[in-house]
Amino acid sequence: MATAAAATQPKVDFGEPTTPYAAYAGIDTLHSLLRPRSTEPAETSFIVATQVMELLFDLLRHEWTQAQQALRNDDLPGATAALRRGLGVQDVLVSSWDLLATMTPVEFASFRPYLGEASGFQSYTYLHLEFLLGNKEERLLRLYAGSPRVHAELTETLRAPSLYDDAARLLRARGADSWAAAYTDPRHHELALLGELLLDVAERVTRWRQRHLSAVKRAMGDKPGSGGSSGLSWLRKAAEQDVFPEIWEARNVL
Repeated sequence: MATAAAATQPKVDFGEPTTPYAAYAGIDTLHSLLRPRSTEPAETSFIVATQVMELLFDLLRHEWTQAQQALRNDDLPGATAALRRGLGVQDVLVSSWDLLATMTPVEFASFRPYLGEASGFQSYTYLHLEFLLGNKEERLLRLYAGSPRVHAELTETLRAPSLYDDAARLLRARGADSWAAAYTDPRHHELALLGELLLDVAERVTRWRQRHLSAVKRAMGDKPGSGGSSGLSWLRKAAEQDVFPEIWEARNVL
């Protein structure tokens, strides 16, 4: 009787200073970026959460940009595929707040002085997302006056149509004069599905903002933000702002 073949063992000798895995994903560089400045253990979670969110912001920007390009090409399946991939990224972003959800005020206060004026408000990757959503505020470009590449990229996103603008253009190009028409006319069923998908995006943006508000409230209360904002009141205003309000408003007439 034939014996079962021995399990193949993974290769362990590549003749290189590092493994192909580490080289491909830049693992050594990635881990070298974790540099706490205090002796507070909770600071490590704070830095990791920040870095993870930044990577996810960039991935989400990629997916939304892909969706925009597909909408401009009248490729609704391509747009919905990109938006659905983005929903997964958004879900992980919302869950990322779990890393900070239990940070106590004493823990945060112990390393907050090392932040100086650093604030998540200054994230240009996140600002790209806000601009893509249509929440555009030109004065914020001044934050990046000293970084020509970032300033140019943000200016381009600011001037260009938003994700919603591209969806609305496709809506009109396909003969629907409003989202209410898309929802009530069977000929525009695909557009109604797009509207629902955009609301999936919108709800996740709101959840992320709400988790941000909750994490800050728990860690530092109603103190002013390190970047100069009013803290909770500023975050609360953002959390209460509807994303894609025209699609929400269509509910009022359906």
